Amino acid sequence: MCTVFSVELSSSILSSLCDSDYSPRMHVPILSLFSSPIDWCGRNSTRRRARFIGCRSFTRALKMAHSDVQTSVAQHQKVIVPNKKGEQLVGILHDTGSAEVVILCHGFRSNKENDISVNIAKTLENEGISAFRFDFSGNGESEGSFQYGYYHGEADDLHAIIQYWRAAGRVISGILGHSKGGDVVLLYASKYQDINFVINVSGRYDLKKGIKERLGDEFMERIEKEGYIDVKNKKGKVDYQVTWESLKDRLNTDMHEACLLIDKECRVFTVHGSADEVIPVEDAFEFDKIIPNHKLHVVEGQLISNSVVRSTKANLLPFVPQ
Repeated sequence: MCTVFSVELSSSILSSLCDSDYSPRMHVPILSLFSSPIDWCGRNSTRRRARFIGCRSFTRALKMAHSDVQTSVAQHQKVIVPNKKGEQLVGILHDTGSAEVVILCHGFRSNKENDISVNIAKTLENEGISAFRFDFSGNGESEGSFQYGYYHGEADDLHAIIQYWRAAGRVISGILGHSKGGDVVLLYASKYQDINFVINVSGRYDLKKGIKERLGDEFMERIEKEGYIDVKNKKGKVDYQVTWESLKDRLNTDMHEACLLIDKECRVFTVHGSADEVIPVEDAFEFDKIIPNHKLHVVEGQLISNSVVRSTKANLLPFVPQ
């Protein structure tokens, strides 16, 4: 079920949300839903009620999230968790004292310190919800070597994180992933089936697409000949290496088949920008067709997935169980 809501915000709120290169006439979804609860109607599932915070609470959270003066009393703590390979995964806990915690997963070649993860964690903590943002293996401060593809490996990293917090007496109220992280949280829900709420922000449906944009038109010929491709940055230095094995890992990761296995009791919320140039919004519509208990919100007029999160991060709050 897809619903698209466009509600204009005041110029004062827009100025706090938007960077200078954003259009002054931006729209965000969901705002019209905050005045009262709505039905969460999952395909092939029973009707259920989604809990929302009210308009006043939403406005307060939005202002707090963008205020220069931080009023949150949350404690920030570095936590190290071993994955199944024994690699140390490094994360930051935004601890509000709540038993519930939301796990945040970063995207491709990113880390826990990216603006998206940090801002969403701060928004959650301002609402009294603990959050944990971490680096997948081979990224940021975590141990291991970066691997192109490795979607199922990152889902296993996420499993190690969730097991750690459950053993510590925490309740995982949701997992949120952006871009590649969006695929990872969906794969996690498909494989482990022990989570009740997933937020997919701009995840990619067809992993066979988007490769030549990074590796070049003749990437298959090059990698079959050399066995690897060195991906260079703008300065001509090698940024990372793509091996044939890691490329096959991505090509063999079937998001369609995985999403069909997600339990119908698991609520999945997808948010995507209508004008996303990196991962097209059509991918979000494909997820909406096949995930049993799914809700899709499209942010009209957004160009890239980062802008989607910056303009809607406070809007994610009503979907987080409290």
